Amino acid sequence: SIAILLYLVQKFKTPDHWYPSDLQKRARVDEYLSWQHANIRAKGSKLFLTKVLLPLLTGQPLPPEKLEFATEELNIALKQFEEKFLQDKPFIAGSEISLADLVALVELMQPVCAGYDLFEERPKLREWRRRVEEAVGKQLFQEAHEEIMNIKN
Repeated sequence: SIAILLYLVQKFKTPDHWYPSDLQKRARVDEYLSWQHANIRAKGSKLFLTKVLLPLLTGQPLPPEKLEFATEELNIALKQFEEKFLQDKPFIAGSEISLADLVALVELMQPVCAGYDLFEERPKLREWRRRVEEAVGKQLFQEAHEEIMNIKN
């Protein structure tokens, strides 16, 4: 949860880039963390539930129109994310990774794990993902997503 992440950042005095002391950068992080609940999280989770979990639980594939609608909703949120938050910056808050980037990428991995490669036709998003993975460490990133990557099994 966002509340837990903010608590940990403050309790353990993490490097400033995670939750910047600079008020403008912190405002960018807070803005994204507030926006993402109803957008990236909601739309990405909906696609994941529609494409993977509900068919696993019911044993029935969902109607294609429901999957198409969920995909369209996510695509709108992704466009907003690129235009409003990424713009032409390496990371959401500027030149360094922050909690906003970490939370964003974790949420975007749900549709990817469901078989929707949302990075494929979005070079800006794909490059941002590469930078976030490098900042976190590729091995740690893979370990963190190992379970969800195999959800269909």
